[in-house]
Amino acid sequence: MQKKIPMRQCLGCREMKPKRELIRVVRSPEGEIRLDFKGKANGRGAYVCPSAECLKKAIRAKALERAFQTAIPESIYDRLREEMERGE
Repeated sequence: MQKKIPMRQCLGCREMKPKRELIRVVRSPEGEIRLDFKGKANGRGAYVCPSAECLKKAIRAKALERAFQTAIPESIYDRLREEMERGE
């Protein structure tokens, strides 16, 4: 029997993809928002494709704000862009 592959939806392009192909954006219990490349950090997660274009679409549609039910300052978006470029 083949193992089930967990699927998640990208907030930018809205496509369902395997969880391992996406980058998790997490809001920790303390309220900190950051990228989680390993997918193991505590907190509420939302997923984005590893492309700057998908992150841009998610920001434009305010998808992260809806997913985390909180206002997200522009400084956090800038940090997310930097982290994605580095690809930690």
